[in-house]
Amino acid sequence: MTNSDEELFRQRGFGKTIGFGNSPAVIVIDLIGAFTNPDLPLGAPLEDVITQTNRILGAARARDLPILFTSVAYEDRDLRDAGIWASKMQGLMTLRASTPEVEVDPRLGRITTEGLIFKKYASAFFGTDLSTRLTTLGVDTLVIAGCTTSGCVRATAVDALQNGFRPMIAREAVGDRSSSAHEQSLFDLQAKYADVMRVDEILNQLKQ
Repeated sequence: MTNSDEELFRQRGFGKTIGFGNSPAVIVIDLIGAFTNPDLPLGAPLEDVITQTNRILGAARARDLPILFTSVAYEDRDLRDAGIWASKMQGLMTLRASTPEVEVDPRLGRITTEGLIFKKYASAFFGTDLSTRLTTLGVDTLVIAGCTTSGCVRATAVDALQNGFRPMIAREAVGDRSSSAHEQSLFDLQAKYADVMRVDEILNQLKQ
């Protein structure tokens, strides 16, 4: 984004700070084999994202905060349960239920008591019980890490806002196949839908 873009948005009142509430949770979006293996159709080199996500997970675990992971998995052999999306993205063929590609990347060290939500589409809220889980836990703030910034991260952040949760995007802990799509999405999310924060800033908030 250019400085003129940032200045225009600032003058028109975009990008105000939402801020943390009193009860945060962490959600890790789709850091699964199909996305973290750069040799696969949906994959990208996300080693740095995994490293930064682990920093957040460590802080959340130390405080016993709620942690959830998401994956995308399709049971139907013809991807009928992917709907029209299967016509748009051939790479969805790699997201077969009960295969290694839909498992959470082992480098994240997911604990079995940490929630795992299987979804069919971009947003972690769409067609899942995520909103109910967060409400039951009394969560008001959702720290978002994972991939991809322009897809499932963005969709989840927008739906978080629309469902009354405060979305906090961990800048270094989200990634994308496209650097331009990544930067554009972070700009747009900060302008309209979420607080885009450095991981260090998020860690400071989680320690409070």
